[in-house]
Amino acid sequence: MLRLPFFLAKGFVAAETMPRALPVIRRAHRTGLLTTVDLLGEHVRDRRLAESARDHYIELLHALAEERRQHGVEVNISIKLSMIGQAIDEDFCLENLRSLLIVARETQGFIRLDMENTTILESTLRLFGAVYPEYPAEIGVVLQAYLKRTREDVERMCDLGARVRLCKGAYREPEQLAYQDMQQIRTHFVECMQVLLTRGRYPAIATHDDRLIAATKEYAAAKDIAADTYEFQMLFGLRPKTQLQVAQSGYNMRVYIPYGNMWLPYYYRRLRERPENVMFLLRNIFRA
Repeated sequence: MLRLPFFLAKGFVAAETMPRALPVIRRAHRTGLLTTVDLLGEHVRDRRLAESARDHYIELLHALAEERRQHGVEVNISIKLSMIGQAIDEDFCLENLRSLLIVARETQGFIRLDMENTTILESTLRLFGAVYPEYPAEIGVVLQAYLKRTREDVERMCDLGARVRLCKGAYREPEQLAYQDMQQIRTHFVECMQVLLTRGRYPAIATHDDRLIAATKEYAAAKDIAADTYEFQMLFGLRPKTQLQVAQSGYNMRVYIPYGNMWLPYYYRRLRERPENVMFLLRNIFRA
């Protein structure tokens, strides 16, 4: 099988292995950025591979706990449930998720459940709901603003007191499920952001869009919402100067740092699913 050189991805992926990713995480922390760490990969359909991913996540939590002891880095990871058995059997996935949450509690860490396409959205929320009552401090979820149902999901998560990361969404979805027009997506994002800032528990506003960043700051200022009660998030390698500027201006800025040797399928799938991501990626390579 053709293996492309890693330098093609190194601007957006920290490393191919955990030991090489840890210094990148450390450097981000030293500059005042918060981090969440992601092992690349998804849609595992083999139980042994799902168990291997679970074990790798556990190793990552322990490694970050040691990084915290030595360097003050947070124990904060993002995971895809499809990596730990969601596509195989929900009960099997739930068992693996509980194993991770036990370690997250032991290490005083936090796990964010990434959201994938709508075919597994209900399953993801169902699994989240199954563990949240027992682990409210250790787990959060992602909601995607381009989905028409998201405002209701935001309200639901606020009622629970769950921590939410709000992003635009990057998967190709049909018109009956998702807004296709960018202005509609931005409008819905702002509506959801306002609910989260008003009613949510430490929400994460994940965007590289200047208009949405400004709208968030303006709403928070107008409602006298303190900057330390929410955070912004961006992807590793995209707008690094802006990330630092946001952090230096008094806001919490978290960087989503992926690593692993599955970088090619990960980025290819996103570019294929939404062709406009190609131009977005190219624009932001050279953007501050």
